[in-house]
Amino acid sequence: MKINSRNTNLNLRHLRALHAIRAEGSFGRAADRLGVVPSALTETIRQLEESAGVPLFDRRMRPPQLTQAGLEFLDDTRPALEALDRALERLQENADLGRGRLALGASPSTIGDLVAPALRRFRADHPAIAVRLHDGPAEALARMVADGDLDLAIAGYASSSPMLEIREIARDPFGLVVPVDHPLARQGRPPRLAEIDPSTLIHLDEGTGTARLLADAPDLPPALKSGPLRVASTFGQLCLIRASMGVGLLPQKAALLFDDPRVVFLRVADLRLQRRISMIWPARRALSHAAVRFMALCETMLGALPENHAEVE
Repeated sequence: MKINSRNTNLNLRHLRALHAIRAEGSFGRAADRLGVVPSALTETIRQLEESAGVPLFDRRMRPPQLTQAGLEFLDDTRPALEALDRALERLQENADLGRGRLALGASPSTIGDLVAPALRRFRADHPAIAVRLHDGPAEALARMVADGDLDLAIAGYASSSPMLEIREIARDPFGLVVPVDHPLARQGRPPRLAEIDPSTLIHLDEGTGTARLLADAPDLPPALKSGPLRVASTFGQLCLIRASMGVGLLPQKAALLFDDPRVVFLRVADLRLQRRISMIWPARRALSHAAVRFMALCETMLGALPENHAEVE
């Protein structure tokens, strides 16, 4: 639709002035309602009439009455003003977190003690916000954040991307996960790497973040970095371990995911590897108010990490 150049002289102030006069019945009461002096309101209507090219009030009457053109203009513009008011109300509700949505991603091992406490507080403070929690591998969650499917994610993500902002929020030490009746679980001291039988290790697929961290760990012997038995997920790995099919090198939070009494997490005396758990959000897309609030809650509840850590990756 072609824009009439005369329309550019009209703005919301002119429309609200006209509708206020109709609602209040006089220029004086309308000026009070709008918080302006009567002379300013009169000038606003004069500008509107000049732009329209037709009188909107019959000033021969006291008080001035709307002309037929003025009444028709009121009827024509009322739906637009009402729609604008509704849109502004919804916008304010979003700003005040009275409505909206939060699409959150989390690695399963981060949900219990990192995500759930912050989400419980968030839900208590903002019950009207619809929350969707998507759990999955860190690499998949990071892609979903970059693609706009998630607002943010908390995961053990070890890569980098120009599409993402990444902030470390916790560290998760690696150790050995064994069945509860395994000899290393009964010896009363942390095992050493040399005591781990490579033939008993159950490995995660090479594309997973955990497998990449283990492959890059300089203090891990090559024999412990790969083997013939691999699974696609931590869930499958833990199921095999609790069935006494073998043992696995895993981050502590992942190892204790199900709080299963049939498996034991053992610190390894000479393994210093840790997984970084990070908050991930888009680098090139503005965050919603809900996402900003959830991030702030996480940071408040988790607290600041020490500046320096002894770590090998």
